[in-house]
Amino acid sequence: MTRTIIHSEIELMELIQQTGFLPLLNSGISGFSAMEMADDDCGYVVFPDGGWDWPLWKWKGPVVTEGNCVYGKFFAQKAGFVSREWWPDFCNYRRSTHPKPEEGSIEEAILLTLQEQGSMITRELRAACGFTGPKMRSRFDGYVTRLQMGCHIVTEDFVYPRDKQGREYGWGWSLLTTPEQLLGRDHYRCERTPEESLQRLLDHFRQLLPQASEQQIEKLLK
Repeated sequence: MTRTIIHSEIELMELIQQTGFLPLLNSGISGFSAMEMADDDCGYVVFPDGGWDWPLWKWKGPVVTEGNCVYGKFFAQKAGFVSREWWPDFCNYRRSTHPKPEEGSIEEAILLTLQEQGSMITRELRAACGFTGPKMRSRFDGYVTRLQMGCHIVTEDFVYPRDKQGREYGWGWSLLTTPEQLLGRDHYRCERTPEESLQRLLDHFRQLLPQASEQQIEKLLK
């Protein structure tokens, strides 16, 4: 993979279209993440007054809404981007290894709630599903992560609280939805079998990441 330095959200959008897949943070494969490709000036900075800035983190929202890609925890339970061109094969394979939740399961209840509402920020979905007690947050996040790994839930956008002056602050909340709601059913249909999609993905990753071992590639895709 050719070393690329990105300086803006537009360049990040272009890179995602070129590579098809791009983890946001460290992926376990050297150089293969948006964080490692971002210019040093776009890194995380803490100011003396306690404030902070992280341009790469702020790019996520515009890239997700305008970048012709899909975002979620897709790579070894870590967040990243998949271009819409590659989404049908990726979704086709992942749903074969992470099938639709079993009837009556907690994961099915989460997915049905989200399907009924269309989209919800994480904390609202958690409350709607009854995960309001002590230590429930991490447990709920685990269910949602598994649903994202199976391409059943994706991130539509990011929502930020505002201060008294109307300025956004904080790390933001994921606005979750389903691929069907975000893309429409026709945009994730794939004519290939899951096995054919996997082979296509493997061939692409081997060409994209010649420095990566088979084990590293399989970890990202499984």
